[in-house]
Amino acid sequence: MPSTERNLLRQALADPRGLPEQLALFAVRHRGEAARRAVAALPADAEHADRYREVIRRGRRATASEGAFVGGPMLVFAPFAFCAALLRQSRTVLELAALDGRDPTDEERAAELLVLQGVYEDVGTARAALTAQRPPPPVRRLRLTTLWDLTWRMARLLGLLTPTTGRSRWWAQAGRLLLTCTVILVGMVAPLVWLPYLAVSYDRATDRLTDRAVRYYFADARVRRHTRGRRRGRLDPAALVGVGRALLSLLVPVALIAGVALTDVRIAESSWPVLAIALTTGSLAVGAVWQWRRHRSSHGPHGSRERGE
Repeated sequence: MPSTERNLLRQALADPRGLPEQLALFAVRHRGEAARRAVAALPADAEHADRYREVIRRGRRATASEGAFVGGPMLVFAPFAFCAALLRQSRTVLELAALDGRDPTDEERAAELLVLQGVYEDVGTARAALTAQRPPPPVRRLRLTTLWDLTWRMARLLGLLTPTTGRSRWWAQAGRLLLTCTVILVGMVAPLVWLPYLAVSYDRATDRLTDRAVRYYFADARVRRHTRGRRRGRLDPAALVGVGRALLSLLVPVALIAGVALTDVRIAESSWPVLAIALTTGSLAVGAVWQWRRHRSSHGPHGSRERGE
C-alpha cells in the first residue's frame, strides 16, 4: 500500500470515529485529480449513458479487485483491504460528480460523499463536520480493540454490513452475519475462501452506492434509467477464477487432515495439537505463496499497473 494510504490508515487508527470525514477529505485531495483525468479520457463522442455506465462498471470492478487483493487472503490484513476498497468507491463517486460537471477536487464533494455513504442526512451537516475535523494525534500504542473498532467501522462505511430496516428483514441481517462468521471460520484454514466472498460483497455494496450517486447527481431520468441497466445474472469471469482458487484452497486443509489421520502423529498422546499446527502452518503457507505471486506479478517486467486508472 502506498505511503499516502498508510498515512490515512494511521490517522484512522488514531481516531476511528473520525474515519468517514478523514476518508472523504483524503479522497478529494488525493483522488480528485485522478477522477478528473479518468473522466476526461472517456470517449468524447460516446453517449452520456454509455459514459456513466463505463464509470460505474470500471468502479465496481476496480473496487472488488483492489479491495480483495490489496489485503490478500489473510484476514489480519482486512483493514488494508477495506481502506483500498473505500478509496476506490470514493473515486468512483468523484468520477460521477465530474461527469455532472462538478469539480472533483472541491471539498464540497467530500460533504456529498458523506451523505451518499449515509453518514449524514444532508450536505450542510456534513460540511459542518468536515470543518470541525482536526488531524488526530499520532498513535503511540496500537490496541487490538482499536483495530477491531476501525475494521468494523470500515465494513459499515463500505456497505458490507447494511442496517436492518423493518421487522420483516431481521432474518436477512442474521443470515448475512452468520454467513460472514462462517466464511471467517473457514478462512482461518483455507485463506483464499475469503477473497471471492469479499469481491462479491464489494461489488454489491458499490452497486448500491453508485445507484445513490446517480440519483443524487443526475436529474435526467433517462440517464438514471440507463445507468441502472446492470445484468445481475451475469457472472464475472474474474469472479469465477476467484471461486475456483478458493475451492482449490479447500484441498489444502483436507489433505492436511488426511495426512495427520493416516500418519497418526501425536503430541502428548493427542492428534489435536498436531492438527492445529498443521492447519495453521498450511494456512500461513497458502497466504505467503499468494502474496508472493501477487507481488511478483505486480512488480515484474510485464506486470506493472497504472495506479491512476
